[in-house]
Amino acid sequence: MLKSHFCGELRKEHIGQQITLAGWVHRRRDHGGLVFLDMRDSQGLVQVVVHPEEPEAHTVAGDVRNEFVLLVRGEVVARQPGTENERLPTGEIEVRAGELEVLNASRTPPFPVNEETEVEELLRLRYRYLDLRRERMQRNFWLRHRVIAFIRRFLGERGFIEIETPILTNSTPEGARDYLVPSRLQPGSFYALPQSPQQYKQLLMVAGFERYFQIARCFRDEDLRADRQPEFTQLDLEMSFASEEDILSLFEELFTSLARAVRPDLKLVTPFPRLTFEESMRRFGTDKPDLRYGMELFDLSELAASSEFGVFSNAVGSGGSVEGICVPGGAEFSRKEIDKLTTFVQGYGAKGLVSIALLGEGDIGSLTVEDVRSPVAKYLSPELLRGAAQLAGAKRGDLLLLVAGGGGMRKLEPGSVQRVKPSLDGLRREVAARLKLADPETLHYAYITEFPLVEWNDENDRWEASHHLFTAPMEEDLHLFESDPARIRSRAYDLVCNGYELSSGSVRIYQREQQERVFRLLGIGEEDVRARFGHMLEAFEYGAPPHAGFAPGIDRIVAQLAGEDDIREVFAFPKTKNASDPMTGAPSPVTEEQLQTLHISVVEEPEAK
Repeated sequence: MLKSHFCGELRKEHIGQQITLAGWVHRRRDHGGLVFLDMRDSQGLVQVVVHPEEPEAHTVAGDVRNEFVLLVRGEVVARQPGTENERLPTGEIEVRAGELEVLNASRTPPFPVNEETEVEELLRLRYRYLDLRRERMQRNFWLRHRVIAFIRRFLGERGFIEIETPILTNSTPEGARDYLVPSRLQPGSFYALPQSPQQYKQLLMVAGFERYFQIARCFRDEDLRADRQPEFTQLDLEMSFASEEDILSLFEELFTSLARAVRPDLKLVTPFPRLTFEESMRRFGTDKPDLRYGMELFDLSELAASSEFGVFSNAVGSGGSVEGICVPGGAEFSRKEIDKLTTFVQGYGAKGLVSIALLGEGDIGSLTVEDVRSPVAKYLSPELLRGAAQLAGAKRGDLLLLVAGGGGMRKLEPGSVQRVKPSLDGLRREVAARLKLADPETLHYAYITEFPLVEWNDENDRWEASHHLFTAPMEEDLHLFESDPARIRSRAYDLVCNGYELSSGSVRIYQREQQERVFRLLGIGEEDVRARFGHMLEAFEYGAPPHAGFAPGIDRIVAQLAGEDDIREVFAFPKTKNASDPMTGAPSPVTEEQLQTLHISVVEEPEAK
């Protein structure tokens, strides 16, 4: 080793020792004789002092600049009284340099590495190796390392075995688009990069391993956003002879102990609440609710059905609903603020937003039309106003925000319309952000259970799996397969936290007959079943045990623990929103020779006229 110590590990107990450091110049300060160098490596920062009495070292120190790579030999000494730096773990000592050697010089970086400043995203990704030197990024990746190390240790202590599954797999007909890899040895055939190790981990249960996990790399060719990348990492886990309760209890223990180990400063809500899909949709309009604040949805449809306000009565009469949220203290919102919120919900497909500010004094039961401020006040009866306020749990000074339209959040059955709930879900989050209702120092996990087994795809005119093809239906709903598939509940469950989905899982189908029944419901033909899932069906005939699994996203977990809004901040080398890498230029064209080797021809898109 070139170095005897890391910069960040030096303390008072090292005083008097001769040491060797190697790292980067974080900052240089010349005090007219004395030169101070803040030296940085992967473990932290220490101050190096170069005295004129060491002429060779002093000459070198005069020429170095930020990000030069240096070798320093010297003595650890105590700082002069009054010059200690309490913000640094090494702030009580410094290194008096006897020798300095420049291991490598550095050009001036395209952005500051030694301070947290706003840097244009493409520039950060173009020079990602410099961006990763910054303190925030170093902190994120040490956190990521600790998270993964904790998970491996936790599961190993509970009898789980880590097994790697293939990266080159068979393409599946469901879910997001696959990334395809051409086979050189079998012209015209392709591998697919795995969207998840789903089939392999179930086969490992058939193989008798009982408790499997893997820190798995997965790939999905889908549009990107803050919580998506084309390649990502998940904790993939499967247990034999396990029920929902076994999985949910295991992961509550894992996430609770993980948060306390790596972020003991955060507040943790325990035990994790459990909401059925139907309850979550009814109360929050989403299957990934943020439970750190209230503003739950309330349904005004029954009262609105006979309202003189045609927007309300027409919506209910056509099978839709009138629902809303109550904004605490929102009666003070200006007309301009409400107009902005109206435009916001229209982005979710809502036709508009009705606002009702509850004014005056006294009990809600005495509310009259004169006590409210609303653009549609003249159409609202006192009975409707009082009923709405009571349903919302509102008080004077609050603001009711109502949306009318079709009901539902997902296409659970043919022809269902989705406007009200997604609009109110988005509105609830937006208002909470504006009012700063969500405590950033709190982790509020929750389980969502009993998802629909299938949902209707209008475009393809058929049922699709809401979760995935191997999710078991609830036993008490098996009679609905032929009569009412939309009402079949599955044994699927999600883990959400602060409004984000962290994990999906389910109890799996493990019997051939039931799996074939699901394939038939989904309209997957026998030939397609044999080609793509024949090995699974055959495996189920050789003593497949009951089993269940879960697959939390490592990237989302780390981002949340790090307080980051975008998972790219915990990816070493992420892609941009158009799935490209500004640093390496990927994806890029390849040579004609490479294409011929793989038996591929590229069809150019015609130029637009």
